[in-house]
Amino acid sequence: MVYNPNKIEKRWQRIWEKSGIYQASDKVKGKNNFYNLVMFPYPSGDLHIGHWYNFAPADVYARFKKMRGLNVMSPIGFDAFGLPAENAAIKRHIHPKTWTYKNIARMRSQLKSMGNSYDWSREIITCDPEYYKWTQWMFLQFYKNSLAHRAKVPANWCPSCKTVLANEQVVDGKCERCDSQVIQKEIEQWLFKISDYAEALLEDLDNLDWPSATKLMQKNWIGKSEGWEIKFKIKNYKLEIPVFTTRADTLFGCTYLVVAPEHPIIINNKSRITNYKFVEQYINESKKKTERERISEIEEKTGVELKGIKAINPVNGREIPIFAANYVLMHYGAGAIMAVPAHDQRDFEFAKKYNLPIKMVICPNYPKTICPILDRAFENEGFLVDSGKFTGMPSNTARERVGEWLQKDEVAEKKVYYRLKDWLISRQRYWGAPIPMIFCEKCSWQPVREKDLPVLLPNIKDYLPTGEGKSPLAKSKKFMNVVCPKCKGPAQRETDTMDTFICSSWYFLRYADPCNEKKFASAQKLQTWLPVNMYIGGAEHSVMHLLYARFFVKALKKMGQLNFSEPFLSLRHQGIILGPDGQKMSKSRGNVVDPDEQVKKYGADAVRIYLCFMGPYNQGGPWNPNGLVGISRFLNKVWQLCRSQPSTSSRKADFYKLERLLHQTIKKVTDDIDNLRFNTAISALMILVNELHNQSENTSRSIKTLLLLLAPFAPHLAEELWLKIGEKKSIHGQKWPVYDSKLVEEEKIQFIIQINGKVRDKIETAADISEAEAKTLVLASEKIKPWLQGKEIKKTIFVQGKLINLVI
Repeated sequence: MVYNPNKIEKRWQRIWEKSGIYQASDKVKGKNNFYNLVMFPYPSGDLHIGHWYNFAPADVYARFKKMRGLNVMSPIGFDAFGLPAENAAIKRHIHPKTWTYKNIARMRSQLKSMGNSYDWSREIITCDPEYYKWTQWMFLQFYKNSLAHRAKVPANWCPSCKTVLANEQVVDGKCERCDSQVIQKEIEQWLFKISDYAEALLEDLDNLDWPSATKLMQKNWIGKSEGWEIKFKIKNYKLEIPVFTTRADTLFGCTYLVVAPEHPIIINNKSRITNYKFVEQYINESKKKTERERISEIEEKTGVELKGIKAINPVNGREIPIFAANYVLMHYGAGAIMAVPAHDQRDFEFAKKYNLPIKMVICPNYPKTICPILDRAFENEGFLVDSGKFTGMPSNTARERVGEWLQKDEVAEKKVYYRLKDWLISRQRYWGAPIPMIFCEKCSWQPVREKDLPVLLPNIKDYLPTGEGKSPLAKSKKFMNVVCPKCKGPAQRETDTMDTFICSSWYFLRYADPCNEKKFASAQKLQTWLPVNMYIGGAEHSVMHLLYARFFVKALKKMGQLNFSEPFLSLRHQGIILGPDGQKMSKSRGNVVDPDEQVKKYGADAVRIYLCFMGPYNQGGPWNPNGLVGISRFLNKVWQLCRSQPSTSSRKADFYKLERLLHQTIKKVTDDIDNLRFNTAISALMILVNELHNQSENTSRSIKTLLLLLAPFAPHLAEELWLKIGEKKSIHGQKWPVYDSKLVEEEKIQFIIQINGKVRDKIETAADISEAEAKTLVLASEKIKPWLQGKEIKKTIFVQGKLINLVI
């Protein structure tokens, strides 16, 4: 019988689905639960090879854990609301709902073609009313607990998508979805107070088994700064500007202040600022720039002096000018900075541009008082100079001493600030979960009653964005006009929809109890499965989805809804698969790999194994068109090997050698899958298959062991061959093989070291020691060093497993 992957795979997929083999029970006697999760996909089109790279190796890990005796839940669903699906639908002139559900049906079929061990009985679709009822319920809980509020705030507006974007959704000043230039617009929005959890989000990162780069990205995004808030008085007026700094040690070098264009000191002193028209013009120009553009290191720093008012430096009483500059943000710190151009490169460049004084107050070579002439800011540690009684003090010490000195006069106080802003969750788009709030002229904003959830998204015909700062839902009078839940008078619904990241901030909780109509999930089932043991997905979500999900869990715990504070105990990222040309895959480059075509040609098992084998999982790499050919040959070799008649005899001359290799392979594959080193696990299996193929006969035990090790990678082939060798029950319910620790120990030999053919030393080494390793040991040997002193090695003779001879 010839190996026909397409025939075998489709048959086993039907059998598995019918039998429900991958449906996870909440409790299995004698087994601990293990929650294995991949980031669910947007249904914006076909599954691409990047989806496969996320899902297939992650399924290898799930299957492995199941065979290791754990009760594994591996669910899947669709992140179906939001801009990706809506923009794709609009482009094709199809209603978003029609487009989304059509794609879900298509992608569901593609996902099943992978042969993954998903529990489809737990499938969730975030645009189903049964799901977003609980998304709306979550909003209400946040509102009741003062974590959701409405405010008029500057927002990132995408003129193409015609909606507000969160800061995290703006990349280099452009919309991450459509690449349009983002502008600033002041709109009333709903926000979640994620900033209340900044410290908890920061502290708990240390306890997570996450990639260090991801944790660092979150730390930087949260942006904790500890320092002093110092009051600068305004000359001749009973006014002051509080300024936050982490470098109080440089205060004697402050030669000007900079405030954000939105700072109230400007509008409140309109009559005192003699060049207010120019200042107002500058403020209006600043409003056109996004936050990221304003703080970008690449952007040239601009500003305008507030003429007519001066600040007083509290440490020396000197008058200093005040500037408004767009690189200072109102929401960070106190919206003002003290500029020390000698010790901050940004301030240095600004001072050079506007011809402002540059005074060096930290010197690297104290007590020498001649400081170097600066061609750029000196930002390192040193000793204070020209700083009154603090002169000579190390800068890291003075940082606290200067603040404490000013604190005695109530001019300074210790402060902690975070870069993290509140999460703007309003979207002026149709395809999203309606925000469950009602506005009444008499009672103001009122929450929808929980018993009235879900607030259904109406199936309107005119779903195109308006571009006027309002959702298309505002066009539907039937949707908008309602009765106030408090006074029963006329009122209107909120027409904005929620950011799709809200849907994905709690979806992993719903998998534990997806059919519950009374709660988002029962406390018992949440305790049974959560938190997630292993979460696998793209690093691009480091400061969006992953941060928001952590915030949701911490907030829900504080509300008494959960008993854990982190959603994902372990996290791993897959790399990116590039085109065969080494470039990012895109249709315009013509380098996109269609996984469906590869499955049709080689089979799902071959594609799974190739994705595991192509390189380290967290790195990815370019797609090799010839790679699948080699994998296909490997699977054919396995097929032929297992279809030949196995021997029950173990009386072969090389039995011990084969037995050692078998157990070493078990250990290697076990350790590698456990650490997601799929490529080296495949290498070990290839070595084993080659050795078994070279044997005149193989024991049935060695064939069984091979199939068990191969099962997570090639589930269809392994299942088929398991049946062919006479086994009755599914291979995917079998126990993972265990290695004999004595047989995996490296074989030791007495290795001989010769100098000019004479034995000078003997050392114990591994039998497979290489020439390079042997030479390193020789040169390190104390017995050999005297023989080589002052001599030149002219030739090296190496005999594998026996000796090395140095000719001098």
